[in-house]
Amino acid sequence: MSPTSDHRKRATAPRMIGSNLTTVRSTNERLILHLVRTHEQLTKADATRLTKLSANAVSVIFRSLEEAGFLLRCAPIRGRIGQPSTPMRLNPAARYYAGLYLGRRSYRLVIIDFVGNILARQTSIHNYPTPTSLIAFIKQALPVVLDQSGIKQSQLDAFNIAAPGELWSWTPELGIAKEEMEPWRFFNLRDEVATLVRLPVEIENDGTSACRAELVFGGKRAAMDWAYFYVESFIGGGIVLNGSVYPGRRSHAGGFGPLRVPEQAGGSRLMDHASLVTLEHLVKSEPEEAIERIYSDELNWSSIEQPLDAWIKRAGKSLTYAIVSSLTVVDFEDFVIDGALPVHVRDRLLNEIREQWELLDRQGIDTPQISPGKFGAIAGALGAAAIQISNDFMINQHQVLQSDPTFVSSGR
Repeated sequence: MSPTSDHRKRATAPRMIGSNLTTVRSTNERLILHLVRTHEQLTKADATRLTKLSANAVSVIFRSLEEAGFLLRCAPIRGRIGQPSTPMRLNPAARYYAGLYLGRRSYRLVIIDFVGNILARQTSIHNYPTPTSLIAFIKQALPVVLDQSGIKQSQLDAFNIAAPGELWSWTPELGIAKEEMEPWRFFNLRDEVATLVRLPVEIENDGTSACRAELVFGGKRAAMDWAYFYVESFIGGGIVLNGSVYPGRRSHAGGFGPLRVPEQAGGSRLMDHASLVTLEHLVKSEPEEAIERIYSDELNWSSIEQPLDAWIKRAGKSLTYAIVSSLTVVDFEDFVIDGALPVHVRDRLLNEIREQWELLDRQGIDTPQISPGKFGAIAGALGAAAIQISNDFMINQHQVLQSDPTFVSSGR
């Protein structure tokens, strides 16, 4: 049976419960904003039921958030017993953010609003990134996206970056001379970009950021514990535990690239088979032509069907082994597969994983859901832009449970 058809043991999502103590009101405001984002719109009665806060506390919070510009009123719901109720929704204009993806083969810059609408975007493809080319890209692209979005630079709350760790590493896999990437070792990325854009800058692992985009903007998801695989020049990803992104103590959680899989021609790591660099090597053309064809925003891969088919089989088999290995550590309910892939290619990859799943020995392994991601090539930049949304306006279960004993998440 396929991973999507057999999900008998899906857990019931826990309910987030607030506190009626006035000392944790900021936590309760985050909780209300978190729930409105998850449900898209929410009435006071629904918020009271979901949080176990008093009706009066919910009314005060709704009024405060509306006055602060975070919530907007929807059309009243009529036809029920009693007075009509008025749902509230997030105000897209409450905040604006810029997100930059610093990739080994591309730069991508977006401007988004508070609900995750992409107001403008710019992309640049390269053989390899350098500090000089990054600064040049920002200088060129930022005025363009500001003009396209109609947003002034002073209206942006942050300019955040999603980037791989240790950019100076892994040069042989990319076919790059080691000395070309050495400048990254001594480049203060945060300070240099902050000085250039005159905005707060946060930096996050690119896979974690892509996973964050899926969590914050991907819509309501039943699973509370899930893993995210993101296929780009290399393959990485992220982990969500108890409904919140878990970056790990060293910010490496979900870095699936070095995960060992049964050895095939090419290596024994997941990144040796399920990365777009592997597809580049299978495309019989000049390296620059292969890079432009694969990483372009057009994502038209019809001319590389033969190597693409071979890559899908190879990547799908390795990803299936990676899923089984991951399930021996955490009983994830769902695995989300995304990447800088055309939608039809991503769907073919998912189908290959489902077929390979049936061929494996799965004794002692529960069958999880296998789901497609929603944002493709733009996920890293989108997730970078969402860092402040997560930090300032959503509940992080890992932080709350450690620091606030009055905040309780009900068991499953």
